[in-house]
Amino acid sequence: MIIGVLVSLAAGHLAYVENSEGIIEFEAKINLHRTLPEDRQKVKSMIPEFRTTRHQLLFRGTESLYKPVEEDIDEDPDFSNGEGMRVQFRQPHVEVYFDHASSKRITQREFMGKEYLIEDSLKMPPWKFGTETKTVMGFNCRQVMYHDEEQKQEVVAWYTPELRPFLGPDNFNTLPGAVLEVDINNGERVISAINFDKRPLKRNTIKVPVRGAKVTHEEFKKLVHEQVQNRRTNGANVIIR
Repeated sequence: MIIGVLVSLAAGHLAYVENSEGIIEFEAKINLHRTLPEDRQKVKSMIPEFRTTRHQLLFRGTESLYKPVEEDIDEDPDFSNGEGMRVQFRQPHVEVYFDHASSKRITQREFMGKEYLIEDSLKMPPWKFGTETKTVMGFNCRQVMYHDEEQKQEVVAWYTPELRPFLGPDNFNTLPGAVLEVDINNGERVISAINFDKRPLKRNTIKVPVRGAKVTHEEFKKLVHEQVQNRRTNGANVIIR
């Protein structure tokens, strides 16, 4: 396995030289019904089963920026359950900046109407390399997987050494190639690359997020937990995002 990783890194380095700039567009599809907690199952009739959004991964040199497509930020369509109840969805603005040369990651995330900047360093999940392969957008991809104990998630990803290493959607950017597909909990959330545009980017296209209160990952996690518990204690519905 170690030899395989080294070979992948070598191939990824060559691809990095040839594919150092461009944009990969992703489609993220989440099963809202499966993400509902047990005490909120009655909400199923009020929300659609699936929700799909689009995102862009811009990359140049050692930097990358993963952000929503603008049309998804402004307004999402309403949903009606046929009984006069309408639920409006709005995509919270989340940007993930990463520089693998310095192992620095900055996430700009909206929560409860406020913006936060979460800065941390690269953390390598306990990836296990599988034996399966598949083709995504014409690229030969290899299978990897791991169990996320903190989020209680089973993650399966597909990466290609034909594009540069340390590249992927959201926080999935720690592999010896570009991650083009991620499956969380067997279809609960699926992120798939749908378009690859290899071209030079304009200067300042990749900008480091600067808006929001600076917090650590642990501080933000504690904040979210406290807000969710407070809303449940007061009998309010938990916002699903």
